[in-house]
Amino acid sequence: MPFKPSKDLDELCYPFIHENSPLCDYEVLTDELCTLLGMACSAMPDQMADIAKDLAVLQPLAFHANGSVRGRLALTEADLQVVKSCLHHYKAEVAERVQGFVLPRGTSPVNELHQARSVSKKAIRALVRLDAAGTSVPEILPRFLNLCCNLCFVLTQVVNQRRGVAEPAFVSKSYALPRSTSPKTP
Repeated sequence: MPFKPSKDLDELCYPFIHENSPLCDYEVLTDELCTLLGMACSAMPDQMADIAKDLAVLQPLAFHANGSVRGRLALTEADLQVVKSCLHHYKAEVAERVQGFVLPRGTSPVNELHQARSVSKKAIRALVRLDAAGTSVPEILPRFLNLCCNLCFVLTQVVNQRRGVAEPAFVSKSYALPRSTSPKTP
């Protein structure tokens, strides 16, 4: 038997929390994303005020993404360009760092940024399920969440670089390139 929301509003955290829908899951994940971005912003050291400022711009966009399926679409192409501009700016700063997969390392706010990166992926997956279930998903939402994920990853590298922390490269045994079949030289 499905849960029924309490009539006591003190016992109801979110009006749609009892829905059996990937939409509510998406909304909960984007709520978590917004929280993690706020935590990272708040934990950013004073000497990295530039990153805190950019996170302060990104955080409300996560809440705009939250309501953009059930409510009105609140993200714009201009919002995506702001995020993309930040991404390119910080990618240039860490261009010499390890390219590819790394083992997530670092202390706050790096932890929160890695969590936000992961939650961005989960929110994209929730959108995939929504779309598969027949709900119209504005294409700007997965684009934004992919940008958000990539920006959070790059920011972990920026913070760690500025602190002198190296993330170990991760070489996958699952996706390793096949060994060359060319003859060995002595």
